[in-house]
Amino acid sequence: MTHPSTAPDPTSTTTPAAAPRLSAAPGPTSTVVRLKLSLLRNGLRQSAGRRAAFIASAVLALLFALAQLLGLLALRGHAHVEAVAVPGAAVLALGWAVMPLFFPGGDETLDPARLVMLPLRPRPLARALLAASLVGIGPLFTVLVLAGCTLAVAHGAAGYVLTPVAVALALLVCVALARAVAAANVRLLSSRKGRDLAVLSGLVVAIGTQLVNFALQRLGSAGLGRLQPAADVLSWVPPSSAVSAVRSASEGAYGTAAAQLALSLAALTLLIATWARSLTRLMTSPDGSTLQNAGTDARDRSPSGLGRLLPGGRTGTVMERTLRYIWRDPKTKAAWVTSLAIGLIVPVFNAVQGTGSVYFACFAAGMLGIQMYNQFGQDTSAFWMVALTISSPRDAYAELRGRALALLVVTLPYATLVTVVTTAVLGDWARLPEVLGLSLAILGSMLATGAWASARFPYSIPQEGHKNVAPGQSGLAFLSIFGGMAAAALLCSPVIVLTIALHLATDGPAWTWLLLPTGAAYGTTITWAGLHLAAPRAAARLPEILSAVSKG
Repeated sequence: MTHPSTAPDPTSTTTPAAAPRLSAAPGPTSTVVRLKLSLLRNGLRQSAGRRAAFIASAVLALLFALAQLLGLLALRGHAHVEAVAVPGAAVLALGWAVMPLFFPGGDETLDPARLVMLPLRPRPLARALLAASLVGIGPLFTVLVLAGCTLAVAHGAAGYVLTPVAVALALLVCVALARAVAAANVRLLSSRKGRDLAVLSGLVVAIGTQLVNFALQRLGSAGLGRLQPAADVLSWVPPSSAVSAVRSASEGAYGTAAAQLALSLAALTLLIATWARSLTRLMTSPDGSTLQNAGTDARDRSPSGLGRLLPGGRTGTVMERTLRYIWRDPKTKAAWVTSLAIGLIVPVFNAVQGTGSVYFACFAAGMLGIQMYNQFGQDTSAFWMVALTISSPRDAYAELRGRALALLVVTLPYATLVTVVTTAVLGDWARLPEVLGLSLAILGSMLATGAWASARFPYSIPQEGHKNVAPGQSGLAFLSIFGGMAAAALLCSPVIVLTIALHLATDGPAWTWLLLPTGAAYGTTITWAGLHLAAPRAAARLPEILSAVSKG
């Protein structure tokens, strides 16, 4: 028998067993941290290759961080150790700010739109996401490098006591900066423009690598003292100010150390406030990227910009379609951006470093000429619409000619620009005509062999994923690109032999300017011949081409 005072109230909506469960419910911080760990764990369970890639990248990142830590510790006592430690923290913060823009898919919890349907307030959500951001390889890498930066400048009890505080504060500033940048641009990152922005990551990495290489060479010859003015400025810029605070405290300048720490703390507060406002806007406003723009269709149909300058008929239509592929298709754009970047970096940076030759400028023409290979692969299964318009070798010639002319709209001025810039950096203006002639001959040879390879060795470019060749077609891609490049070198050999002969002849250098018109005429002729040879083969192999490019 139940005593009346202990009997359950039938009017109550809370059962005795449910009350303690609700009071013990975990907060959003622990839930989001567990969500981050679950995402990592489930991602690694998808395939053995993914696990291997994660483990390999983690080991390499940690080894690199440990090398940075030991290197910074080895600089302790150096007169200009601050010139390395303080800018090092700034470089870390720059990396945290930029990475979410170029690698938006690197952390699934970065997108607060996935949590918009949950009953979460912006402030607890920001606190939870900030805690989740501290889980992973990136934060561990940052902690190790920041520990090296602070320990390198720490001396005495005050410096060592302040070191963990400075590391924690600098890490939180880096993480909050990344979160604020990602939240402010999350709508952009989830759109097509955001994916296009990720394409530029290769360009940034390539240029950044060359800049770092160039800076290291300069520092190797001039010493770390050249970084001291930059370190003096960055010592008052968060999160570098937290590292500099350790050095100030080690020297007994406690007021300066307190001001520098306060500066980093103020930056952290401002970043979190900015981040919270972005989260509030994301949680309460509709996604404008999904709204229909009434004027889009009309604007797309009207000719614009370069389209008005293209010739009429089939040639102009093919050129405009090819240029649209370059501008809008992510895979095609990535290939072009990579070729443009490497074609500029290799000759110009070698010239700046004093280790290059003016002939390196021909590298740009070779890199851009590769884009002519596998012309039909970018069409994928939609090639059937192109195939319907080709009923004779003449139609195939018009199709290939339009695509080659579209490539020349970009490659011709760019290769000329790279040649002029490389010549200007080296100051070897006397060789400009012959190098430009060689570039035009190489470009013409690449277009000719590219047209033939597109008809003979087509392969599919998958639209999804990071692969540029469909499974089972790697051999075709190898034959198309490397075989075509070898053939292009042979086709260009007459101009190369003529260049060597003129330099070996007694009065030959005075006539090297003839290589410019010779190379231009040779490139034009060999392109015309290559298109005429490739057109009949393309017209006869339309079913085979469609089958090959539809496998992606």
